[in-house]
Parts: sequence; structure tokens; C-alpha cells
Amino acid sequence: MTGADPYPPAPLVDAAEAGRRVADGAVLVDVRSAPRRATDGTVPGAIIADRKRLAAEFGLESPQRHAPIVSLDTPIVVVCGSIVGSGPVAAELLGRGFTDVVHVDGGFTAWAEAGLPTVAPES
Repeated sequence: MTGADPYPPAPLVDAAEAGRRVADGAVLVDVRSAPRRATDGTVPGAIIADRKRLAAEFGLESPQRHAPIVSLDTPIVVVCGSIVGSGPVAAELLGRGFTDVVHVDGGFTAWAEAGLPTVAPES
């Protein structure tokens, strides 16, 4: 028997909505692996976060906290290679008390296909 999910599910938004949120000031958090970013490219201005270090990287009292994360009300958009990666991260951030966290349906591919800003991988 499995236990209850420790974190609430996070809302899933399409890439266009994610782009609107970021344009309105949401912090974009990219949780893809370094090899995946090297292969697919990056999103300018995105915070690169390690899924295994969320407590340190998003704890408001942590010296390792990302500077744009100023309060639990900071709007956050999480992107990964797929919702399998972004969903658990977004849910954990909600479980840690953040109030405005969504993740991108279709991940980085959908972001790029929607014509949102990307930087091509280095050849």
C-alpha cells in the first residue's frame, strides 16, 4: 500500500500561459539536467535548479536561495523536459508554502514551439 501524496498537485498550464506569466514577472525555473540543456538549449533568464536541492535553493532563510525568490507569494513557472519532471518539483514548492506555482504542459519543447525565448545549444 502506498501513502498519500505528500504535496498537492500543481496546476499545469500551456506554454502560451507560461510565457504570459513570465512576462508579467513570474520566475521561470528550469529543472532539466545539464546534459538535456546542452542538447536542447536554454531559456534566457531562467533559474537553473537542482531537483534534489529545493530546500536549499528555495528556502527563504537559505543563503543558497535564488535572489528572485523573495517571498512565498513569488509567482513561479517550472519547466522541465516533460511534466514528469516539472510536476513533482512544482508540487513540492507548493507543499513548501509557495502560493503561485505552475508547470508547463509539454515542457521545454512546448515552450520553444510556442516561439518563446530560447538560446540554441552550443555546437
